[in-house]
Parts: sequence; structure tokens; C-alpha cells
Amino acid sequence: MQFDLKPISAAGVGEALEKAERYRLLNEPSLAESICLDVLHIDPENQHALVMLLLALTDQFGHGASAGKARELLPRLRSEYEQHYYAGIIWERLAHSQLRKGSPNAVFAAYDAFRQAMHLYESAGTLRPPGNDDALLRWNTCARILMRNPNLRPRPDEAYEPVLGE
Repeated sequence: MQFDLKPISAAGVGEALEKAERYRLLNEPSLAESICLDVLHIDPENQHALVMLLLALTDQFGHGASAGKARELLPRLRSEYEQHYYAGIIWERLAHSQLRKGSPNAVFAAYDAFRQAMHLYESAGTLRPPGNDDALLRWNTCARILMRNPNLRPRPDEAYEPVLGE
């Protein structure tokens, strides 16, 4: 079934983004996603809407949203710092999603995702505006998670073959 979506007014963008943020805080990321799409329909380069949409998508990891959809938004962010920082957010939230999934290989996938996030946070840290320590704070969070959870570790060497008894 198809519907013609109703465009919002340019004058309503600010209030719409406030609503999107509230929906994220209320753990209703799909509602926030919809609002951001409406904003981006009339203002495709709205940086606040792009970031909010990216975050709303990552809020839905493990519930149907894909990392690919979130990653597609990264090149639209104007700041190189934000591109690196939010790429790190995507990886970090993927790691948490893996842990919630609890599959047998989740600890390895989560470890790899945390390390990827840390790498991106490091590169964002070199680009950060003065006084903005967000990337450093996120890096420290990932590091603490890995240090507190020894079961999160790199995937064992795939070439390893167990010795079978006769």
C-alpha cells in the first residue's frame, strides 16, 4: 500500500527535531526516524536531522535496522570529526547489539566492533574541536568494557585445528 506523505513546513523543523529527540529519549526510535525523514525531505542537508536519524537507526540495532543504512548517512555529515565520531558510535552500538544477541560468536564480533569503534574514536580525537572530549570519553568507555569483560576477546586463530584422539 502506498500513501502520499504530507510535507512538513520549514517553519516547523525546529519543533519537529525537538519531538524526534524526545521520542529517542522515550525509547521510540522508529518515531524519531520518521520525523527526521520528514525534516530531511524539506531540508536534505540539515545536520541536526542527519545526526538524529543516524542515532535513531543505531537505537534500533538488533530490532531490524541495519548498520548499512546508518553508514550511508556518514558522508553527508560536513565535519570530518563528526564522520569519524559517528562511525565510531555505529561500531560501538553494533558491539552492544552483538552482546544482546548472545550468539556463540557474539563475544568475538563484539570485541572486533569495540576495537573498530576505538580506532575511529582515536582518529576523531585528533580532529576534535577544542574542549570537545566526546571521542575520548567514548574511547574510554569501550576500553573499560573490554577490560572488565575478559570473555570479550579476539577471535581465535582460524588456522587452529584441535588434535583428535584415536
